[in-house]
Amino acid sequence: MDTDERHWIDRFIRHLETERRLSALTCKHYRRDLVALASWCDSNGVNDWRALDSEHIRSWAASCFRRGLAGRSIQRQLSAARTFFRYLLRERHVQQNPVTAVSAPKGKKRLPGSLDADSMARLLSIPGTGPLVDRDRAMLELLYSSGLRLAELTDLNLGAIDFNDATVHVTGKGNKDRIVPVGRHARGAVKAWLKTRGELAGVNEPALFVSSRGGRLSKRSVQARVTHWAKRQGIDTRVYPHLFRHSFATHLLESSHDLRGVQELLGHANISTTQVYTHLDFQHLAQIYDQTHPRAKSRRGRNE
Repeated sequence: MDTDERHWIDRFIRHLETERRLSALTCKHYRRDLVALASWCDSNGVNDWRALDSEHIRSWAASCFRRGLAGRSIQRQLSAARTFFRYLLRERHVQQNPVTAVSAPKGKKRLPGSLDADSMARLLSIPGTGPLVDRDRAMLELLYSSGLRLAELTDLNLGAIDFNDATVHVTGKGNKDRIVPVGRHARGAVKAWLKTRGELAGVNEPALFVSSRGGRLSKRSVQARVTHWAKRQGIDTRVYPHLFRHSFATHLLESSHDLRGVQELLGHANISTTQVYTHLDFQHLAQIYDQTHPRAKSRRGRNE
């Protein structure tokens, strides 16, 4: 790659700094990735950005993969090159973007974290009395008992839980409704909270969980309360609301081996989303929760 062609990298970085106002660190990363591409071009007899085609880009990505670069890192490099060529197109230095049709190998999916059943039980055994403690205990129990997403929890209104049927009506992603079982510990915690909720809730407030100011509790507040109780209960790993959902799925799958059933309980549209937790096979759904959830009660005794 001759000097004039390499100068286009400098011009592009100035564009990022002055027009797009990207951070110095981001610009540094762009430069590093583009210099790597230019070096590959030098080694493969490509002397002009206009000479690069999609096959060159695929070869470059393949060489990165052979050197042991992770899929995510290759994706980042391709993204940098794609943005660079958009700039060259704008400046009319090239007539096509050779990176458009090239994708990187997919990186490995990281398995979600989870707490073991004993650690979860310790986390849920929060001490104290009063409306705030009652509220927090009910929230934590419900997150784990029913595998709710954070937004699903904060969106719950009074009446969402059917205590006779031991279920909660949830509106999930894409406004899709589902009915999820609620274990006896969670039902007891929510009932206790409902007795003291009036001390906090504003007049005509429909939210099940409210803040000390009386309105619907925010997602950020739930995250803060989860962090508070995890530290208070001596949990030495990072705990966040979605960890309850991961733990819910993991514990059910470990016991039931029923991937399809857990998919239904989680509200996943595609079973491949659920498969991130395990590679187990399918069975039937109805009795999974009652038979296997660590804090559930058997169906026979639900309404006792």
